[in-house]
Amino acid sequence: MMFGVPIARSLSRFHFSFHSPPLLTTIRLRAFSTEASLDKESVTSEILKEFRATIENAPAASSAKVCYAYIDKICKDGNLSALGQMLQMLNDKNIVVSPNVCNLMLVEAIQNNDIDLSFQVLKKLLLSGESPSATSCIKFARAFRDVNHSVELLRFLKEIVSETSCSSISSFINKIIFAFAKSGQKDSALVIFSLLKRQNDGVLDLITYNIVLDILGRMGQVDEMLDVFASLKKSGFVPDTISYNTLINGLGKVGRSDLCFAYFEEMKKNGNEPNLLTYTALIDTFGGAGNIEESLKLFGEMKLKGILPSIQIYRSLIHNLTKIEKIELATELLGEMNSSSTSLPGPRDFKTKRRQRKT
Repeated sequence: MMFGVPIARSLSRFHFSFHSPPLLTTIRLRAFSTEASLDKESVTSEILKEFRATIENAPAASSAKVCYAYIDKICKDGNLSALGQMLQMLNDKNIVVSPNVCNLMLVEAIQNNDIDLSFQVLKKLLLSGESPSATSCIKFARAFRDVNHSVELLRFLKEIVSETSCSSISSFINKIIFAFAKSGQKDSALVIFSLLKRQNDGVLDLITYNIVLDILGRMGQVDEMLDVFASLKKSGFVPDTISYNTLINGLGKVGRSDLCFAYFEEMKKNGNEPNLLTYTALIDTFGGAGNIEESLKLFGEMKLKGILPSIQIYRSLIHNLTKIEKIELATELLGEMNSSSTSLPGPRDFKTKRRQRKT
């Protein structure tokens, strides 16, 4: 492969590794030093020519490995136009690049609020059978806070769902819905869910429904949450412990202890074993509603099952017992909590469980 004279001088700093038979497998671009006679546009043009030559002349496996160096250089220059051309060249040659390369392009497009290029990179990544990282999805969602591209987003999602049959699409949809909610755009997250639910393309799974239940619960939209839970079952999914915990927790936040208990009973009847999160939500709910007897009953039940109460549960019980002037029992629980406080689950344990639940 012949290099142009000016670019050849610049490329003289590159490090090439060859194997037998000679194949270009590694290329590290330390720096592109522009010649005095070349302006930035000319250098970019030459880089694009060399990039095209590389992917046309080298075997697919080899060309995929060297793409990163060229793309990294263009990203560092912030040249989105050239980046878009590179992506088109890769598509024309049906070259599958690594997720790292796609994420490199995606981050650059997102940082520059180039929504169209972000769509193109996401599409290439998904068609390759991969899914963008959760971090990339959150950055992508944040780009929509300042610019309203909701119509384009929905059109893109329709398109990608219709063209992609790989298993990564469900994971991607879940990350996107979660990312929009995480970035303060809960309404947009729900619109995405509603759109895909209406399409009925089979991309929604139980995780999707659990994420949406959590969003609605945090928003205090009880009726909508109950509708989604009913829709979950109607769609053929079997609610798991996470589904019930999310529902009970959401209902508890608005004081619906009657429904909390009903779904708690349904949960056990369907073979879903209550855990620490279940009992925490129930004890908080019943205690807050003044039904301390039910809270104490649940407290005893969980201990009989070998579930270690959390510090939060002890504090909730002690607080509610003090309110109704059951000081002796409150003091007893305080002593019990203090004597075993080092082994009790605390707030950090709950955060860890939530992260695992959403992964």
